[in-house]
Amino acid sequence: MLGMIGVRSIEDLIGHLPSDAKFNRPLSIPAGKSEFEIVDYFKDRGSRCAVGYATFLGAGVYNHYRPVVADAIVQRGEFLTSYTPYQAEISQGTLTQIFEFQTMVCQLTGMEVANASMYDGSSAVPEAAMMAVRITGRNKTLVAKTVHPEYREVLGTYTKHQHMPVAEIGYDAETGRLDLEDVVAKLDGDTACVIVQSPNFFGTIEDLDELAALVHKRGALLVYVFAEAVSLGLLEPPHMADIVVGELQSFCISPAYGGPFAGIIATKEKFIRQIPGRLVGETRDADGKRAFCLTLSTREQHIRREKATSNICTNQALIALMGTVHMSLFGKEGLRELAHQNLSKAHYLASKLKRRFDAPFFNEFVARVGEPDRLNAKLLERKIVGGLPLGRFYPELSDCMLLCATETTKKEAMDQLAEAAR
Repeated sequence: MLGMIGVRSIEDLIGHLPSDAKFNRPLSIPAGKSEFEIVDYFKDRGSRCAVGYATFLGAGVYNHYRPVVADAIVQRGEFLTSYTPYQAEISQGTLTQIFEFQTMVCQLTGMEVANASMYDGSSAVPEAAMMAVRITGRNKTLVAKTVHPEYREVLGTYTKHQHMPVAEIGYDAETGRLDLEDVVAKLDGDTACVIVQSPNFFGTIEDLDELAALVHKRGALLVYVFAEAVSLGLLEPPHMADIVVGELQSFCISPAYGGPFAGIIATKEKFIRQIPGRLVGETRDADGKRAFCLTLSTREQHIRREKATSNICTNQALIALMGTVHMSLFGKEGLRELAHQNLSKAHYLASKLKRRFDAPFFNEFVARVGEPDRLNAKLLERKIVGGLPLGRFYPELSDCMLLCATETTKKEAMDQLAEAAR
């Protein structure tokens, strides 16, 4: 290669660089290892992980059981044929599963159209806000303080330089629900949308009907956010919302140190041309057989940049496939039963602790524990990963912890946590 470009050595190749820009010593990294040495290395490191620990950590990433058959289905050649359907009409397996994904998301959320997935729940939230701005012609966003704090941080990053002011709405100190009086005070003629999460970051279930009436009366849109997809197996679909966004991690996607995950965005059909990303539709091929193709794609790679709705460059096709397989395996009754198990286990745990808020909740809740860090240290000694200390995001709740129980949580671990918290 060096000969082809007319130099004799690497030193000749970089000879034009100043001496202080050159690294004139070997890198401080170990020598290479053989394959079996690398395998032993990772086995050793893996043995040090928290294997066999019970966990009560939720806060947007949930520990659910993954059916083993899902991996076998996901790896079938007709689905796992390409990274992303750029050559859309060729990747019929990929397009088929995306079409089914969109259909199931609509059934789950009560919306009329859904796209081929988003990167994750956090990036789907600002995409919904920008979508509302385009639809209403207004520029202000109201977001509940009970929306996941990291989702709100991503929203702030997206909107900072887009002349889209964001204001936060407080929560009721007794219920943990959205403060409707604060909504009334801040909702004005410049408001494009109100973003609310349910179950919210505290695990509390919001009353959305009254909120929707308030928002729509002022000509704004209601954006519904979920971080725990399992809750939709039991709660009423948010059909009163205009845009629904959320995180699909709970459906067959392992926590995996925080990703990759898959986000969803769904909306009413009248807003279909403002939805970001792309949609797969059903058609017929030249032989009259059922086929699938990209029906709508508002990405900057496909249309003039000034008309693009988003710079999201792809969907999470593989992760969305996992979610689709999960929904197919469980079905409507299975998802309902799964949600019931989560609900009952969390309520059993809550009955043994001091809850901070008194509104209905799903599978996580806020408990008063005094010193959260001290309790977590005590729990680790019992091979239990505790909850999230809330003082990091909500200083007024510094004596509180967010705890989660799912279908994988065992009664013995819940009893141990309750005993340690006394």
